[in-house]
Amino acid sequence: MTPKPNSAKKEPSSGKRPGSGTRLEKISDLSRKELKERARKFSGKFSVGDGDGFELKKYRTDPDIDLGPEDKPLMQQTLKTGVAALAELQDKLYAHDRWSLLLIFQAMDAAGKDGAIKHVMSGINPQGCQVTSFKAPNPEELDHDYLWRCQKQLPERGRIGIFNRSYYEEVLVVRVHENILHAQKLPENLVTKDIWKDRYKDIRNFEKYLYHNGTKVIKFFLNVSKEEQKKRFIERIDNPDKNWKFSSADAKERSFWKDYMKAYEEMIRETSTKESPWYVVPADNKSFARIVIVSAVIDALVGMKLSYPEVTDDKLAELQEIKKALLSEKH
Repeated sequence: MTPKPNSAKKEPSSGKRPGSGTRLEKISDLSRKELKERARKFSGKFSVGDGDGFELKKYRTDPDIDLGPEDKPLMQQTLKTGVAALAELQDKLYAHDRWSLLLIFQAMDAAGKDGAIKHVMSGINPQGCQVTSFKAPNPEELDHDYLWRCQKQLPERGRIGIFNRSYYEEVLVVRVHENILHAQKLPENLVTKDIWKDRYKDIRNFEKYLYHNGTKVIKFFLNVSKEEQKKRFIERIDNPDKNWKFSSADAKERSFWKDYMKAYEEMIRETSTKESPWYVVPADNKSFARIVIVSAVIDALVGMKLSYPEVTDDKLAELQEIKKALLSEKH
């Protein structure tokens, strides 16, 4: 685990941007091998891995490098390069047809989940990808266990599945608002003081089961600051085209910010594992966050050691015969 200094403090009055002073490097000229290695090292800075001892306050909400407006084209090119590499790996994933990949996005409102999904997955083949957004459970879903509705949406082998929110809501919003828990039709004797520990254990075991059956799970917490969320809320109110994305409920949840941060911290500590890690993504800069995410997805796919199916000698001979016949056709 590689924690980053907290960025809760305001920028110094000198106007110097927060960060270590380092800058983004141009990666568009790297070979695919070099790019994959760079993605592994870069995404590793934000991977929690084993969650033991995790503290959210040690992770930044802003990038740890010096970024300004002049860096925007470079960030766009970096993301474009990453998406192109991701598309190649997804093609192999689909053809290999052994593994599947599940990406889970969790965050406070306005942290940028929708935009991250849109931009990071923009270049991949839609046939090999599926996105599911989970809202409050409906009556049918409440008549089942809380994993049921998510299990139905798991990706097939060879595909990438994306959960925009997920079963983790059951240890987040349900924990912050325990009245929701009491409306879930659970037997009263099962709603104990240990219910959250039990759910963490269930989730760890579920993700371990998925991994043992060829579904890799990686999870992203988009770590936005309360100040940045306020700024984005105001932008949504001021922009008529974004009014639809805002509701009074979003603003109401801000009053539970500390409760949510405590719930996120314990959730990540209890459910981040080597096989199914959480990534704490600095989300105050959307472009930087997307680069972190695409790097982590590339690294997860590279770890699967994907390859195109081998073609037998008989098949190669058959293909050559077909080619010969096609070339001999008369127009």
